[in-house]
Amino acid sequence: MSAVAGARRIRRPNGHWLSPRQPAGAASPLHVHTREAEAWFLLQGAMTYRAGEQLIRMTAGDFIYLPREVPHAFRTTGTVPVRFLALTLPGGLLDIYDEVGCPAAERRLPDAGVSNADAARWLELAPRYGLRVVGPPIPEAEA
Repeated sequence: MSAVAGARRIRRPNGHWLSPRQPAGAASPLHVHTREAEAWFLLQGAMTYRAGEQLIRMTAGDFIYLPREVPHAFRTTGTVPVRFLALTLPGGLLDIYDEVGCPAAERRLPDAGVSNADAARWLELAPRYGLRVVGPPIPEAEA
């Protein structure tokens, strides 16, 4: 995924936090973190999150905690970009953004979404970061 315009990342010895934006319609594949827990606090917009067998609809102000090894995926919904605070404990996972992304030329969301090259690079690097893709994204009809 290309660098997310406006994202801010803070690295601490025991964890990371990141405040990215995702365009409307963005979705991740169903995946598992083998090394860390993840938590999201939704600041703006709406999204649907699959955590294990649960489908959770989130709006601004909602929080979700995902323990290590829980299969999960998200899809942003609505017409506005989603902003959220993402935390990972322990830290290290968010370094994948540095390896896959490139600096944004300007402070705005990319127009084209995730390129095939970026998706292929994520899949190539995923095992190094303890990520396993275990299924497809949440279908739009379910979100």
